[in-house]
Amino acid sequence: MCAESRPLIVVVADEPELLKIITEQLTTAGLSVQSYAQGFPAERFLQDNVASLLLIDLTSPDPSGSDLYQALNQQGLNIPILFITGNSLAEERLKKIKRGAADGLSKPLNYPDLLTRIHATLRQAKAKAATPITPKPVPASFDLLGAQIDPGLREILFSNGTRHKIGRKEIGILAYLSAHRGVVITRKELLQAVWGMHADLQSRSLDQYIVKIRSMYARQGVTLDCLKTVHGVGYLFDPPHCS
Repeated sequence: MCAESRPLIVVVADEPELLKIITEQLTTAGLSVQSYAQGFPAERFLQDNVASLLLIDLTSPDPSGSDLYQALNQQGLNIPILFITGNSLAEERLKKIKRGAADGLSKPLNYPDLLTRIHATLRQAKAKAATPITPKPVPASFDLLGAQIDPGLREILFSNGTRHKIGRKEIGILAYLSAHRGVVITRKELLQAVWGMHADLQSRSLDQYIVKIRSMYARQGVTLDCLKTVHGVGYLFDPPHCS
């Protein structure tokens, strides 16, 4: 009989002593711990590994902890998160990322309480994962400027026979453009349609994906002139003007 694997907790805190103590406490309690002083290396780790919970210190002047949350949210990585709070900066960051006090643990940390909260959050996540849900139907394939997009296979087939694998965000953007031809689409509208209702409206991720889509079509000889940027508003997808 195989032993159950230990939950993996990723901790992000820039205070060396705090990071050391949290790591020791969680390890002693039988948890696996991956510790980082900044958010960026933690983000890279989480892109390639599955963590059970993320613990982020928001009290530091270093913004990389809250930036990490925003980045994971934009990438659609759904990980249970607890935040270390205890000063006005942390409370302001909690408000900005639309998370409440229920997600926070105030400094100075009470480590038995921290462990209790971690185990409670892990149980909630496990129960949620075990709850049967009705799967969303895979959207039907659709044509966009002579290219066939298959959401099920997550690929785009161009008229010259070239195939490319594409991600959920590109598919979401292309599907929304296809369904709203000839009308101005606001940034807010497109962001919330693809990233969800709590999308960060100040994020530049949408612009980056639009550039990526233009480049993908350009390599196949399609300029996407019909996808116009309406400055200060959003986009207009007008297929008759594509070349």
